[in-house]
Amino acid sequence: MELEKVLQHHFGYTSFRPGQKEVIEQIVKGKDVIALLPTGMGKSLCYQLPGYIFNKPVLIISPLLSLMQDQVDQIKQLKEKRVVALNSFLNATQKKVTIQHLHQYRFIFISPEMLLQPQVQQKLNSMELSLIVVDEAHCISQWGFDFRPDYLRIGEVMDKANRPPILALSATATQKVLGDIESYLKMNEPFTFIHTVDRPNIHMGRVLFQNREEKLDWILEHVLETAGPGIIYTQSRSKTESISERLLQMGISTAAYHGGKDTLDRQFIQQQFIDGSLEWIVATNAFGMGVHKQNVRQIIHESIPSNVANYMQEIGRAGRDGKDALAILLFADGDDEFAKFVGIDDFPNEVHVDLYLEYRRRNESPSTMIQNGEISETAYRVLDYWMHQIHPNEVKHQLLTMKTDKIRAVEEVVNLIRTKSCMREKLVHYFGQNLMEKPSDCCECCGLDYHNIIQKRESFEQDETAVSWKKRLETILLGFS
Repeated sequence: MELEKVLQHHFGYTSFRPGQKEVIEQIVKGKDVIALLPTGMGKSLCYQLPGYIFNKPVLIISPLLSLMQDQVDQIKQLKEKRVVALNSFLNATQKKVTIQHLHQYRFIFISPEMLLQPQVQQKLNSMELSLIVVDEAHCISQWGFDFRPDYLRIGEVMDKANRPPILALSATATQKVLGDIESYLKMNEPFTFIHTVDRPNIHMGRVLFQNREEKLDWILEHVLETAGPGIIYTQSRSKTESISERLLQMGISTAAYHGGKDTLDRQFIQQQFIDGSLEWIVATNAFGMGVHKQNVRQIIHESIPSNVANYMQEIGRAGRDGKDALAILLFADGDDEFAKFVGIDDFPNEVHVDLYLEYRRRNESPSTMIQNGEISETAYRVLDYWMHQIHPNEVKHQLLTMKTDKIRAVEEVVNLIRTKSCMREKLVHYFGQNLMEKPSDCCECCGLDYHNIIQKRESFEQDETAVSWKKRLETILLGFS
């Protein structure tokens, strides 16, 4: 079979991007595959093309509703009607009908939580799938251990003698995460394709501050004089709102995006950003996964990411068109301690383990802990998963290890920020790779001139009657002092 002919027939392309053909060839042979391809390298083609070759349903397990819907819309734009998302957007009747007719679809998108529902498993067991895809597979390690343990149960559903090949897709993964993916998906000697994580067109800056309050002034000034589109990441929902509000006061088309917003509102904001109605998004890390916007020019981290992998994922949302983009980390003394606190604050501990056992001893459901305000729902999900996996004493050790790992992960980000050597080289080494070549304006340590990477905001340059941006900024800051 000539894969290029199938590619041209269904997608109109005459050649593959690096890694696509290698991955598809192994899938066609029936092999399990782990593929690490950078953002914008066409990961979705790796399962869409086999869907036409095998002509049987492809099951795609996807982490976010917005990501799922975006992928469905993209496939529909290719004139493929046999695609569906089985998720909480469907009401009870729609869900029932969709499950009944699931075998009629070519591409089936589903969340890990929905996958584990008995009626869904029963239907899938009666079907002959051609391929099972786990998209954004790093979430198995990153989210499964933290707040969505159903990720760790995906492999239990797939652990069947006659299952189809599994394709695990991600943009980045360390050796540990690769091991987690292979283990928890119960993959059988997978073929692994790892593309370099380096994105030469993303130039890495950093700005150090004495205190956190200085960051806001810097952001307002920087955004006012430089062109987007861009994303500002922060750890706090309230900060996304306050920074967004300040930018709106300055006439910058901006919106705040975080998990506390209604699902439809988040989708609307995301679509506005994609179609260019919004120049900037101020977001928690809930934003960006699977967002297909080619021309993001800037990523600014107001708060440091919780780990290096998150940082790599988040800056990877810039420059998907191959043109230069800028990623700037802002860091002030105390940011690392705050990041550590956020990372382990909403997390079960030894007291919760003892409490869980006490509820069991009284023949009460341990989930009552949530209603009684003794634990958050997120922390309970993590606790409940491990209490069903290992001995309670081992659970205590596991939770302590996970907390220690979270603290260490923050320290690794700080090491990247404080390094005096090449930031790009250090970042690539973190993922077990070597940097082959440095671009000009590589990073803050190698020499970086922002003006070589990003343009000035044209709207302010062209507005001759407007007050200078410095005067506008001073006026706005004075109003909030």
